Amino acid sequence: MQRRELLRVFGAATTLALIPRDAFAVWERVATGVRPASGLTDAQLALVRVLGDTILPRTDTASASDVGVPAFVDIIVSENYSDADRDAFLAGLDAIDARARSLGNATFADLAPEMRGTVIEAFEGDADRRAEPARTYWRLKGLIVHGYFTSEPVMKNVLKVQVMPGKFDGAAPMPVKETRTPGDAHA
Repeated sequence: MQRRELLRVFGAATTLALIPRDAFAVWERVATGVRPASGLTDAQLALVRVLGDTILPRTDTASASDVGVPAFVDIIVSENYSDADRDAFLAGLDAIDARARSLGNATFADLAPEMRGTVIEAFEGDADRRAEPARTYWRLKGLIVHGYFTSEPVMKNVLKVQVMPGKFDGAAPMPVKETRTPGDAHA
């Protein structure tokens, strides 16, 4: 089974469980196009974009950046993380880039695709996922996969999920029941 197929199956099996209203709210924020004031820097967004596209590249389906995953991650980290978690995450992003520099003499975004794979394999092979930068890598990977599978294009075009099947008509006419009052005579 190919990695993309495995992720598609995983996504299809868990999409409805992974779509809390918070994910919808984040995607609505992404749709506005407004970046958070305390959001990720351009360099950090570039790292998230390239890492996301390395994990979920464009094939016959959209890549992570094609569906807006970097903006999703930016909003989650900027608006949903506590200050301490955000600071740790941002320091972890810097540590990911530092590890890329140590392995490939360039930032992760500037590495050749095959070297990006080598860096990711190093993170995937880390024995202790709780130590930095592996901890941030796994948190970021989780956000990338979550964002990807809760994005509207992936849900509609890849997973073929119909979140609300059928037609919703909030103004549908309702039959009126005749009510009797206690003093009415029976006919």
